[in-house]
Amino acid sequence: MSDKEILLVVDVFSNERDIEKSIIFEAMESALESATIARYEFPIKARVAIDRVTGAYTTFRRWQVVDTNAELSKGIEFPTTQISLEVAEMDDAEIEEGDFVEDEIESVEFGRISAQTAKQVIIHKVREAERKKVADAYQDRVGELVTGVIKRIEKGSIYMDLGGNADAYIPRDQMIPREAVRVGDRIRGYLKEVRTEARGPQLFVSRTAPELLIALFKLEVPEVAEGLIDVLGAARDPGSRAKIAVKSNDLRIDPVGACVGMRGSRVQTISNELNGERVDIILWDGNDAQFVINAMSPAEIESIDVDEDKHVMDVAVSSDSLSQAIGRGGQNVRLATELTGWELNVLDVDEVNKDTQEELGKLVQTFVEDLNVDQDIATVLVEVGFNSVEEIAYVPASEMLEIEGFDEALVDTLRSRAKDMLLISAIAVEEKIEVAEPAEDLLGMEGISEELAYEMAAKGIVTMDDLAEQAVDDLLEILGLEEEVAAKLIMKAREPWFANENDEVEK
Repeated sequence: MSDKEILLVVDVFSNERDIEKSIIFEAMESALESATIARYEFPIKARVAIDRVTGAYTTFRRWQVVDTNAELSKGIEFPTTQISLEVAEMDDAEIEEGDFVEDEIESVEFGRISAQTAKQVIIHKVREAERKKVADAYQDRVGELVTGVIKRIEKGSIYMDLGGNADAYIPRDQMIPREAVRVGDRIRGYLKEVRTEARGPQLFVSRTAPELLIALFKLEVPEVAEGLIDVLGAARDPGSRAKIAVKSNDLRIDPVGACVGMRGSRVQTISNELNGERVDIILWDGNDAQFVINAMSPAEIESIDVDEDKHVMDVAVSSDSLSQAIGRGGQNVRLATELTGWELNVLDVDEVNKDTQEELGKLVQTFVEDLNVDQDIATVLVEVGFNSVEEIAYVPASEMLEIEGFDEALVDTLRSRAKDMLLISAIAVEEKIEVAEPAEDLLGMEGISEELAYEMAAKGIVTMDDLAEQAVDDLLEILGLEEEVAAKLIMKAREPWFANENDEVEK
């Protein structure tokens, strides 16, 4: 191959593959270096330099400089590829360890073998360059919608052609279940990740990610794309059902109606793209309880109880709406939970009302007994929201005077009786603790001294079961134990529990 032919090969590869000429030159130099090394019966190092203008190339044999005088030096281990620093300094006083000494040698001809090797190296380099180019091009597009044509299907996973020598991979678990696709189909997906790997897929796409649903709404609904409507979250059961929360930034725009479109055209287009997935469009609300009510649509909510500490809401619905609220296989409540971020418990309103009435009845009876009042007064206290004798004892008198029919004398009497009852209860607890003795199982438990057992009993921890029910923080607070010691004692006390569970499983 002549010098001009080398330049021609570089031009052709560079233009056809859209790869920089420097990469092709480096590949050809690498091929010539391999051919040069193969010409020798012993190992050598070689370097080939191709002139980027003329195509002429020069070959050099190389020796790496090693310091044989260094403390840990083993001398020259490989005489055919190494040279001592002392010898190298004779020709170049500024040379350092690790540098190379080079001598020009006769170049190999770019013959058939060299050309074949060069072709393999060039193809490898070109592929590497193409993969890097694709990774760089799509790195900033992670989180976007991508469209391509299915080029092959392997065991449910899909390889799609995005164009421009870019291929994407959709794993089987990221495909919509039971979706019928064929080679040649055009398909959309959400670009989740770009990996710069030497082999295998680089662009990983999902058809099940909630973000895909959001991206499709941005594509199909101009108001979303323009920022007039915000999509604040999505939850999906891919291919079956989804919920999406929307909020309008313009009071003149109905966000739900805009996303649905004329006669449902917009949401239907998105549903068709997702293999018929039914999409519920939910109006977002700053009030968490109202947002949950909206998210539980189409079920009608009768009442809702919020526990902010546990981040749980108990949602009560009528008996007729119970199955609709839960959904097939718990689908509706599961999607609502995922969309709102609250743990939701769906309850039958009749059962809730029954339980509530029972609890209120018990509370009324408690007030009757502890405050020595009649049923009517106790009922009024419960109806206005008092839940304990302690609240009655310490609530400001002015608030109780606002209750219809309550005068100053009655309020003073109720508050005084409540405080007396709290005092009596506290004394009773103290007396019980003072005389408490640890149970035999606690006294005999490994790791518990007699002194510690009595100290625990004084704090209300009398048996092993009492200890097992404690949290580490509880023991740290009431006994001042070290965290590690407290944890070990609790786990020791719980051993009988685990043993009983294992016995039941074996039965």
